[in-house]
Amino acid sequence: MQNLTLFEKLNLWIRNSITIKLLSIGILILIMLIPTNMIESLISERQYTREAAINEVSSKWGEAQTVTGPILTVPFYTYHTEVKDEKRTIIKVKEYAHFLPDKIKVEGKVNPEIRYRGIYEVVLYNSILNFSGKFSSPDLSDWKIEEKNILWDDAFVSLGIPDMRGIKEKIVLNWSNEKVSFKPGTGNLKIIGAGLHTKVNIKKTDSIKSSYPFNFSLNLNGSKSLNFIPVGKETLVELESDWDNPSFNGAFLPNERSITKDGFTAKWKVFDLNRNYPQKWRSTVTAPNFYASSFGFDLRLPVDQYQKSIRSAKYGVMFIVLTFLIFFFVEIKNKKRIHPFQYILVGLAVSIFYTLLLALSEHIGFNLAYLAAAFGIITLITTYSISIFKDKRLSSIMFGILVILFIFMFTIIQMQDYALLMGSIGIFIVLAIVMYLSKNIDWYASSEKKELE
Repeated sequence: MQNLTLFEKLNLWIRNSITIKLLSIGILILIMLIPTNMIESLISERQYTREAAINEVSSKWGEAQTVTGPILTVPFYTYHTEVKDEKRTIIKVKEYAHFLPDKIKVEGKVNPEIRYRGIYEVVLYNSILNFSGKFSSPDLSDWKIEEKNILWDDAFVSLGIPDMRGIKEKIVLNWSNEKVSFKPGTGNLKIIGAGLHTKVNIKKTDSIKSSYPFNFSLNLNGSKSLNFIPVGKETLVELESDWDNPSFNGAFLPNERSITKDGFTAKWKVFDLNRNYPQKWRSTVTAPNFYASSFGFDLRLPVDQYQKSIRSAKYGVMFIVLTFLIFFFVEIKNKKRIHPFQYILVGLAVSIFYTLLLALSEHIGFNLAYLAAAFGIITLITTYSISIFKDKRLSSIMFGILVILFIFMFTIIQMQDYALLMGSIGIFIVLAIVMYLSKNIDWYASSEKKELE
């Protein structure tokens, strides 16, 4: 030791210093953040590609549908005085009064269908919806509209359908026992972006009727979701489907629902008091926000491998840290030298696990993909550790610890409500083990102190 040069002493200290070893491992962990972030970006990119495939198929079949209406509209004239250059001019303005039904009931059957775009599954549906209900006789007296200014012959009913490509059959409205066909466009009803309309028979002599019953059937294709707007004083919606994994959403949940392996049934009952817009208004008033009160369901795929892959990738850094700690304690406790490059190879092996998981899950499902990827990586790291440790007992311990880590991560990924709890407990246990294993380490002494002396 006395004959060593300063450079040789420094080199020997660096090689045997536990502190330097920990710093180098910390730097290697920071370096491994690069492939970990790249993997998360890759998962997001594949998820975006899937969404693009879904949108492409949906655009040809039918997008998510939200049915609005029917809404009864009655035009009328109002007169305003305009003064210009001391001349008075009477201006005739055409306005519209809009009325919602007293009661509406929707009974429907939703038939799901899975299509494929490459390796991606797309959930589509065809729905047969039967609408029935009634309108009260439209009353414009609140606005002091004279009878002679009301255009009863131009009254029409509008129905909102956002993606009209999904309409599969002609829609015929049975209005007070008179059948009329819907035409494209919403008339002059600007509160509905896209839809249909048809004129209905409301004449002056008929305006004293108590109600106008109606019914029609709608054969509608769509994808992702089906929603309704509660336009009635009382809105009843009853749906059934063969799909066993619905997600009920919107402003109202079903009053009754049943989900089995054979499908689901759901019933909604919504009153006008449950929403924030009136039963009638005129065009000069700000149009109500119908869509804030929409309700319905989404057709979800049972397993979203991308969501689970992202959740697993978020544990990537923790997994690399724990694997490096295992190698570190083996190196310190058993006097085994491990080169930083060997740490990098092990870290890359852990990172490749997430790439394998993503690629395999697109073809064989997440659970089988996790099993196959974990088996491959555990085998790879264990085999490599044999050449590093030169000890089958230590390699067997490494194998057992890796199996426990992969099982633990899989358990957390599968959980929803208890993922944070289990993760916190797991990290606490790992920290306790690390503190126990490190309690007898002399952090200021080199592992080859006696040899140097």
